[in-house]
Amino acid sequence: MVEEVLGIVAGVAAAGAVYVAAAARVVKQYERGVVLRLGRLAGDVRAPGFTMIVPIVDRLHKVNMQIVTMPVPAQEGITRDNVTVRVDAVVYFKVVEPASALIKVEDYKYAVSQMAQTSLRSIIGKSDLDDLLSNREKLNQGLELMIDSPAIGWGVQVDRVEIKDVSLPESMKRSMARQAEADRERRARIINADAELQASRKLAEAAHQMEDTPSALQLRLLQTVMAVAAEKNSTLVLPIPVELLRFLERGGEEHGDQPRRYAAQAVESPADKGEQPAVEPLAEQAVEPPAEQEIEPPPEREVERTIEDIIEDASGK
Repeated sequence: MVEEVLGIVAGVAAAGAVYVAAAARVVKQYERGVVLRLGRLAGDVRAPGFTMIVPIVDRLHKVNMQIVTMPVPAQEGITRDNVTVRVDAVVYFKVVEPASALIKVEDYKYAVSQMAQTSLRSIIGKSDLDDLLSNREKLNQGLELMIDSPAIGWGVQVDRVEIKDVSLPESMKRSMARQAEADRERRARIINADAELQASRKLAEAAHQMEDTPSALQLRLLQTVMAVAAEKNSTLVLPIPVELLRFLERGGEEHGDQPRRYAAQAVESPADKGEQPAVEPLAEQAVEPPAEQEIEPPPEREVERTIEDIIEDASGK
């Protein structure tokens, strides 16, 4: 009798262990469990952890609640301004209602992928090339709305959509490069012309300032000579100052007028007094001695001293 009771207890324990083993399930933290009992949704969604189902009758489906990163294959289309482009993107989405994602759509990942491709082709046809290249934030928001609208009914929420790359034909790339180069060249010429205008105004002001003080022009000339001489890689030709030429010219005019003045006195004086002196001695006295004294060129020391005086006067001014 005792042996029979022990056998029955052992059988029940074995059956219970088999049942527990068949009914026990573990749902991970990032998953949710959806139970279908005889093909119908049974109860609420199972939370993470250990859970039990009825063997053979219940089926537990685990739905991943993590954010899924899905690349959208490159789509080729024609923009609104008739430019052929290839655009690829990436979609970030997650399941917010496990029961709807399992029941209302056969494969929610494939459905989101196809919806993303269709929306991307549609957004290409509605946009200009400039928008695709520079106004991507607005296009990303438009794509997100277009994909998220039907996905809400599937229990899926689109978290973010990003356009990764826009491929252009080679001819279009060359045209855009030429356009950018021409625009930069235009701006460079405008900047250069503006600089020339400002420089000419400053030079005009400097010219008016130097016109009042001629010595400043000589100082500027000396500064230029010093700047060129500092390089020591060129031949420097120093021009003669204008003031020195004017000084020598005035000296030559004064020396050339004196012999003529003496000759005029020698010729006119005998006729006025009525005397008859010899003409040759008067001509020799009047013309020859002053010519020997006045036409003689000034010594070199006097010329050198005059140049130094001019430079000192210009520096002082």
